[in-house]
Amino acid sequence: MATFASRAAQFINSPVGPKTIHFWAPTFKWGISIANVADFKRPADQVSYPQQCAVTATGVIWTRFATVINPVNYNLMSVNFFMALTGLYQLGRKLRHDYGQPAGLAAAEPSSTGDKTA
Repeated sequence: MATFASRAAQFINSPVGPKTIHFWAPTFKWGISIANVADFKRPADQVSYPQQCAVTATGVIWTRFATVINPVNYNLMSVNFFMALTGLYQLGRKLRHDYGQPAGLAAAEPSSTGDKTA
């Protein structure tokens, strides 16, 4: 069994290790995903369709790409998978806001139990 030091050295010197752009580009790309998660608190009417479509499409395309390149870059794959998920979630919020049932409508309608309270 390899020691921690030898495994760390192996990672540092690997083709996707911290000595390469293949490590740093996806690592910094996590900032986009974290910003998208922070935007979950933003009101749904302020979510941008073009932006979230771009985030989702980028995530899906690059997740696939990360699995076919050699060596497989799991950091790139995971950040893009997460980007796709956060983009889809934001698009879902926006679609529910724009095309869903208004929140006050359900409370204003009479109940279906036949209750006739004034």
